[in-house]
Amino acid sequence: MKSVAKIPLAEFLSQPNIEASPAWELINGQALEKPMPTLFHSRLQRNLVNYINSHTERFEAVQELRCIVPPYSPVPDISVIACDRLGDKDGPLEGAPDWLIEIRSPDQSTLDLQNKILHCLSNGTQLAWLIDITRQQIWVWLGDDLPLVCSAEDILPTLGDLPKLMVNAVMAMTPRQS
Repeated sequence: MKSVAKIPLAEFLSQPNIEASPAWELINGQALEKPMPTLFHSRLQRNLVNYINSHTERFEAVQELRCIVPPYSPVPDISVIACDRLGDKDGPLEGAPDWLIEIRSPDQSTLDLQNKILHCLSNGTQLAWLIDITRQQIWVWLGDDLPLVCSAEDILPTLGDLPKLMVNAVMAMTPRQS
């Protein structure tokens, strides 16, 4: 079995190409390039960020924000962060997002995404969603609880003062919005 050299976080963060599109993440000591998003993935990401930001002032949803959660450096599809945690300087988020949202691409490993989610949950993330467009499901982690697999008219837990949101409503964000 071939061993893979692990990269220290500081060395990874000094690499010049990690912010290229698609971004690179450091997960479990390995530099991994995120897959290019599909059309539905991109639409869902944009529409969900817009929805969250238009319904809460306590949190801000940001796409593809690098987080520093030692020894990892994940770049969640969507990071939702309490506004009082966001400073005035540009750069990555120091720490895990309050709410992490990943949208599974067809060629992504569910296990790898869950590993990233679990690391963030163990380092301060309160809520995580793993959206699977193909299966029309959303896996939800809330605190230390085991994940729930939600579908159809299941109401999703959120942070802030968002109106009730069902899985069907999230999946409806993939077609073109007029």
